[in-house]
Amino acid sequence: MARRKARQGQAELDAAFRKLEKETPDFISRAILWLKKPEARMIRLPLGILFIAGGLMWFMPVVGIEMLPIGLLLVAIDVPFLRLPVARGTLWLLDHWVRLRKWWARRREQHAKPG
Repeated sequence: MARRKARQGQAELDAAFRKLEKETPDFISRAILWLKKPEARMIRLPLGILFIAGGLMWFMPVVGIEMLPIGLLLVAIDVPFLRLPVARGTLWLLDHWVRLRKWWARRREQHAKPG
């Protein structure tokens, strides 16, 4: 049971990263691919913790709440019990982001049409 849940968490985390890579610019996708490599662990964990801390300080002028899911994704690579909930949360956020972006594009098209 635990192994099945661990595999499921890893599979969903991989799906979340694939979807995130599709939705981000190329240079960010390359950074994500590099950070997922095992040799990047010494950078990934501290960077993830910094992103989480920055996300918790969303009220400050430079950092934002969007840093929190990025930090959780980076930490979830190395912390197995976080994989499934973080992956599901990320997929949920990305699904809503795609729907919002499509809605906004349709709305702009409708308002751009003459009369």
